[in-house]
Amino acid sequence: MIYTVTLNPAIDYIMTLPRFTEGAVNRSSSEEIFFGGKGINVSVILNRLGVPSTALGFTAGFTGQAIEQGVSSQGIATDFIHLPSGSSRINIKLRTTQETEINGQGPSISPHGLEQFFQKLNTIQSNDILVLAGSVPSSLPNDIYSQILSRLSDRGILFAADAAGALLTNVLQYRPFLIKPNHIELGEIFGTEITTPDQAVPYARKLQGQGAKNVLVSMGPQGAVLLDENGEVTKMKAPAGKAVNSVGAGDSMLAGFIAGYLSRHDCFYALALATAAGTATALSEGLADKELIYRLLEEVYLLNEK
Repeated sequence: MIYTVTLNPAIDYIMTLPRFTEGAVNRSSSEEIFFGGKGINVSVILNRLGVPSTALGFTAGFTGQAIEQGVSSQGIATDFIHLPSGSSRINIKLRTTQETEINGQGPSISPHGLEQFFQKLNTIQSNDILVLAGSVPSSLPNDIYSQILSRLSDRGILFAADAAGALLTNVLQYRPFLIKPNHIELGEIFGTEITTPDQAVPYARKLQGQGAKNVLVSMGPQGAVLLDENGEVTKMKAPAGKAVNSVGAGDSMLAGFIAGYLSRHDCFYALALATAAGTATALSEGLADKELIYRLLEEVYLLNEK
C-alpha cells in the first residue's frame, strides 16, 4: 500500500481575473475549487493512473470536512486525524497577467494530535511506500519528517520525500528510496543557481552521497533528470506546450514515477511516465487526467528514444 502524508491540506480556491488592481473592487471571470496539498495531489494522480493509496494528515473544521469529502469522492481512501479546533486552510490563487498565491495558515496541531498521527503510522508495514510531501505547519517541529522516518526506519518501508531545504536534507540519513527536489530547490540547498539538466547532475550526486537512493530533479519545461541508485543518469525531455498551471506539476511527476516504477521496475519508464504526468498537469487547469498523461507519454518516448 502507498500512504501519502499531507500535514497541512487545503482548499485551493482559484480565481481568474482579466486584471487585478490593488485597492479596488476586482471581479473574477471564473472560479474553481480543488482539494489539495502536495501529498493529496500525489494520491489524486496515483488514483488516475490506477494505483490505490491512502491519504494521511490532519483536518479541522468545516473546511477540513470539505477536504476529506472532496478527496473521498474521487475514490481515494483517507485516514485523517480530525483536530478538535481550528479550520483547515484555504489557499487563494489569483490568475491574472501574473499568478499570485495567498496561502492560509491552517489549524494548530497539539502534541496529542501528533501522537495520534504517529499511532496511525505504526500500522505501515514492510514494502509499503510512504510519501512525505510539502511544507510543515508552524505548530509542528521543523524536523517532523526526520522524526517520522526515525520511528519507521527499521521496518523495510520505502520512503519518498518531496520538500525543500533542511526538511529534505535532514531525511537523507534514513536512505529514502526517492527524493524529488526541483531545480530551484536543489540550487538553494547548495547556494547556487541551476538552470540546465547538466548543472543538476553533480548536485544530485551530492544528495545521493548523503543517503538518497534515487534523486529525481524536476526541471520545469526542460523535463527531468534522474540519478538512479546504480549511479546512472537519465535526462528526459518534456513535450512542448503552453503552461497554464503551476500547482501540482511536481506532485504529478512524483506520482508518475512511483506508478511507473511499481508497474515495471524500470527507471526509464518510470521517468518517462513522471515527465508525462508533470507536463500534463502544467498544461491543465487542475491536476491532469489519465488520457492526457498517456497521450503525452507517447510524445515523451518520441522525444527521448533510447
